[in-house]
Amino acid sequence: MALTTNKYVLDWISEMAEMTTPDNIVWIDGSEEQTEALRREAIENGEIIKLNEKTLPNCYLHRTAVNDVARVEDRTFICTSKKEDAGSINNWMDPKECYEKLRKLYKGSMKGRTMYVIPYSMSVVGSPFAKYGIELTDSIYVVLNMIIMTRVGVDVYKALGDSPDFIKGLHARKDIDEANRYIVHFPEDNTIWSINSGYGGNVLLGKKCFALRIASYLGRKEGWMAEHMLILGIEYPDGKIKYLTAAFPSACGKTNLAMLIPPEIYKKQGYKVWCVGDDIAWLRVGEDGRLWAVNPENGFFGVAPGTNEKSNPNALASTRKDTIFTNVVHDLDTNEVWWEGLNDDPPKNAIDWKGNPWDYRKYDKKDKSTCGAHPNSRFTAPAKNCPCLSSEFDNPKGVPVDAIVFGGRRAKTAPLVYQSTSWQNGVFVGSIMASETTAAAAGAVGVVRRDPMAMRPFAGYNMGDYFAHWLEMGKRIPHPPKIFNVNWFRTDDEGHFIWPGFGDNMRVLLWILARCSDEVDANVTPIGYIPKPEDINIEGLDGVTIDTIRDLLTVDTEAWKADVEDIKKFYDLIGERVPAELRAELAELEKRLG
Repeated sequence: MALTTNKYVLDWISEMAEMTTPDNIVWIDGSEEQTEALRREAIENGEIIKLNEKTLPNCYLHRTAVNDVARVEDRTFICTSKKEDAGSINNWMDPKECYEKLRKLYKGSMKGRTMYVIPYSMSVVGSPFAKYGIELTDSIYVVLNMIIMTRVGVDVYKALGDSPDFIKGLHARKDIDEANRYIVHFPEDNTIWSINSGYGGNVLLGKKCFALRIASYLGRKEGWMAEHMLILGIEYPDGKIKYLTAAFPSACGKTNLAMLIPPEIYKKQGYKVWCVGDDIAWLRVGEDGRLWAVNPENGFFGVAPGTNEKSNPNALASTRKDTIFTNVVHDLDTNEVWWEGLNDDPPKNAIDWKGNPWDYRKYDKKDKSTCGAHPNSRFTAPAKNCPCLSSEFDNPKGVPVDAIVFGGRRAKTAPLVYQSTSWQNGVFVGSIMASETTAAAAGAVGVVRRDPMAMRPFAGYNMGDYFAHWLEMGKRIPHPPKIFNVNWFRTDDEGHFIWPGFGDNMRVLLWILARCSDEVDANVTPIGYIPKPEDINIEGLDGVTIDTIRDLLTVDTEAWKADVEDIKKFYDLIGERVPAELRAELAELEKRLG
């Protein structure tokens, strides 16, 4: 029975059902009774495996197809009526042509299956930030994950009323055929279509598809921002909390920073760190003229390998109940899960992520094909499980932002931290963000990949227009946050990291926040303001001296000159829509470098 009388919703569902021809339609209401019935059905049909109820209550294991384990950038499209509106970095297809092509694939794709109708809200229902979506899917795995990752329930229909203003998401597993796998966005139609995948971000359409690609497009149209950023609060001993957002490309420790545990010296003084979000931030100008941020999600979709008691105890604690694990090792003796980097005690009687018996003695660190868990295996855990979750997590107004932090993985070029000289210069700093490939990534080591604001795979429109929107937002925020860049990954000549990272990154964040309230001075360099070495607290740090900090803060002008040439090429790749202000910032930087 339909749970809404909204004509736009009903007409669209009926049109999609006519195309996909499911045997029946189930309306998801978000209730625990219905969710539990779906879990039981998914266990019976083998879609999920129930884990040890004593040690991992209400936790489940799921395996995707071997050809379907990650985001697929080459099969991800932005379909705008004009090609240049999608830009040179996105894959583009003409909307008419794309609809026609995909309709053929969707035709009868749900025959013999059930279509589930999932009403969900990104951010708290009724909040000024909230946006509503409905996803149609033929996968119980998707339903159960969306219930963890978003706010699912009938109150979404109440909030939507008779409005046509919702994001229409259609997902069909079809044959999980790689050659016909498409994750397609029609920003002009508020529509997302996904077919032939059953994996995470490709099919949980509230995640990157809506919360970043579609939302970034909406944000530009409506005067707000959707960003690939964590949000964290640092509580000072006097109880005051200051918030910052931070954007990092993958493999730069974003989740670890979002759930940071303060070093012992700060803990003793009464400092605490609170996680508001680990992946996505929606930002709006508040009544007080400051920028305010919410995490539109309701859960964590984290990478399992490398998550352990030392690297991220808070993330690990979040997975101890009500969690779905995807593509990890199944320990048959204990009916628990394991992954590389969890501990040094791999299970002796285990099934790997492909569903085959796994012999840990054949595991070779250098050969990913010997891993028991897939390197991109995941956990979907409710945010409320996180021990350091902020009390403001469900605040419909969000939290006020003092600082925006950009970062990347650079062996030599970027110093440990520097501050931009203005909002415009800060947008420039974000636009040139980059990481160098590590041995873990395919291809050569040390190749620079530009990833502006960590949004390269996620901006739902032309990257040049995206930069222009950032510049425009600067004019709309009476009291804008200050913008910084960090680099935890500087190495010595032997290739060892100089900075300890992890919880000690808080030392740098405290300098950043001190700058935001004009409590510390800084040195002027060609790239921006850098700390006076004595203003980075190194108390209790083994092997780190004031000279180490001086070294971490040096600006290598020759390396930066080479970087300028690379930035010019990148701007040319984006094309003529790169704002003149940013090209002027680049010319100024080149001049200052002499």
